[in-house]
Order: sequence, then structure tokens, then C-alpha cells
Amino acid sequence: METVRLGIVGLGNMGKAHLANIRAGKVPGLRVTAMCESVGTLPQQLEGETPFTDVNAMIKSGRIDAILICTPHFSHTTIGIEALKAGLHVLVEKPISVHKADCERLIAAHTDKSKIFAAMFNMRTNACFKKVKDLIDSGELGQIRRVHWEVTNWFRTNYYYATGGWRGTWKGEGGGVLMNQCPHNLDLFQWMFGMPQTVRGFCQFGRFHEIEVEDDVTAVLQYDNGMTATFVTSTGEAPGVNKLEISAENGRLTVTDGAKIHFQRNRVPMSKFCMEAEAAFAMPESWHMDIPVADSGGQHVEILQNFTNAILKGEKLLSPAAEGIFSVELANSILLSTWQDKAIELPMSSSDYESILIEKGEKSTFQKTKVVAKATADDFAKSFR
Repeated sequence: METVRLGIVGLGNMGKAHLANIRAGKVPGLRVTAMCESVGTLPQQLEGETPFTDVNAMIKSGRIDAILICTPHFSHTTIGIEALKAGLHVLVEKPISVHKADCERLIAAHTDKSKIFAAMFNMRTNACFKKVKDLIDSGELGQIRRVHWEVTNWFRTNYYYATGGWRGTWKGEGGGVLMNQCPHNLDLFQWMFGMPQTVRGFCQFGRFHEIEVEDDVTAVLQYDNGMTATFVTSTGEAPGVNKLEISAENGRLTVTDGAKIHFQRNRVPMSKFCMEAEAAFAMPESWHMDIPVADSGGQHVEILQNFTNAILKGEKLLSPAAEGIFSVELANSILLSTWQDKAIELPMSSSDYESILIEKGEKSTFQKTKVVAKATADDFAKSFR
């Protein structure tokens, strides 16, 4: 195989963006040969792609080697399972599923390991976060004591939620800021720091918008090694901020807007100085330095190219889909903790969360008559089981 024939399902904002990048020749070795959309409009100008209104027909058409899933969240599971069963390579937009139980079902369907199964976690290509991960993994920071990440630059208007019936509802979207805006942040969080052992969530639902789901979140995460972390996010705060702070033995690292890294480095590790200093109010000497970051990374195009190269050349995946369960579990546990008003031990019970989500979905104000991907409406119900 010299070229991967790709089918895109879901031609909303992201689907169209991916199509434009591939058509522009930005992903050598990848060509779109089919696309599927049943409610929205397909591009007026086709460039040899076969149009479909039924995703299962596209999967079985023989026109594609791989599928890119860009549909509303709940359908990621059912479409992904059908594509994997049909022997296709699969790339799924974030999140890979809405809840942990569906993640487990989707991952379990990947039985043929010769088929590439990846997730669109493009922020892993960001040079800034790659540098932070390197500083952590190399031991440059020393043991991490505390992390605080405030991500409140996801401001959305009430009109944003009103433009589509699936947005801002339990049945249509399966969550709010944690499920729509923050999967990338939560993926980066576990990618850099690993999974916590305990999660305590404090979510507010429809605080700033006329929606059912969470639009303001504070979470406290605890790790067995004593490290603690807070994660704060909202779609109702302006001006917002994106600021990650890491307090570690060798100093304090601050990441601003995912683009700038500042390190206030201790000359002597804080614990060593604490135990050896012979003065009551002494502080370790520290140096301020800005750590250079080369660029913003290849983002979506780099993930598409990596997916293509994995199929054609055996290149290692940057974002295996199986790792997508971790960001979903973090989001689920923060919500479950709020609903149950207690800390949640990880790994969490996927059935506990699923049963509550089913109940909320049944009471949801989700309206299929609004602007939604009708092709996957039945998938929404199936995924609740």
C-alpha cells in the first residue's frame, strides 16, 4: 500500500478542517476517497470522493482503508466498533467515548492489532507541553509536590449552546466543559503526571448558561506519593486564563497559554535546604529562566501524518486510542464525585457512572429536531444501553 484511502464521517467544523488539510496535500500518503454526512451538507465540490449518507454503507463499501470519526461524542463508540470489526484502521476525534464503560467496549473491539487505532490528541504535538513532559520525565524538576492548572479561557456564549440540540445536554453531549472543551487538557494532564488515586470534584451545572451540564469545575486530585493537584475550568469566565503551575523539589515551573515556560530554579532542592539550613527564615537561592520553545507543533496535521505513517511504515503512534480512556475516566470521576458528594477512588467503577448517566439521559431535554448529526441519533440510544 502506497496511499491510505480515508473515509471521513461527520463533516462539521473539525471534519471539514481535516478534509481541507488532506486535500491541500499536507498529509503525504493520505487521500480522502469517501465522506459521510446525513444531516449537514457535504462539500459542494467533490474531488473524486464518494459521498455517503449511511456510515455503515461507507464502512462496507471497499472504498476506504481507514476511517476518521468526527461525529458527536456518543457515536464514537458505535461507529468505532463497527469500523474495527470491518477491519479498518481507525482515527477517532476526542473524546474517544463519553464514559468509561463505552471506552472499555470500544477498546475491546480492537482485536486485530495489525490495524492502527489512534485518537486525535493533537495537543501532544505542542512543543511547549512536550518540553514540560521531558523536564518531568528526565528528573530535571525533581519530585513534584503540587500541580495547579487553571483553564478558564474556554469562554462560550449562551448562543453557542443554543445553536445545536446536542450541545449542553446529557443525552446529546454527555457532559459540558469536561467532555467538550477539556479532553485535550485532561489528556495532557495524565500524559504528564499520570493518573491520581483519588478524585474529589466540585461541579456546577448551568451556572452561567441555559444548559443541563457542567460549565464550572474545580477538582482536587491526590496521588499515593503525596502529590496533590487542582484542576479548574469553566466556559463562563472572561477574561479567562490558561496557566499551569508545577511546584517541585528543584523549583517552580509555570506554563502560560501553552506557549511560554518559566522556571524559577532552586540552587539546592527544597527538601535538602529545609533540613540543612541553619537559619529560621532562610530561602534557597533561586534563578529565573525562560525555557525556549521551538514552535507550536504540527497539531492536527501531525497526528494525521503519524496515523498515516503508522499504517504505511509502522511508525509509533503519538496518541494511541487506548490511552483515551484515561482522560474520560478523569472527567467521569470528577462528575461522579460531585453527584455522590464524596471522593472517588481510581480506577472508578464504570458501571456506577454509566447508570447515573443513563438516568440523566432519559430526563434530558435533548431535541433531535435541532441541528444534530441525525445519522448517529440511534447510536446515542445504543451507547446508553
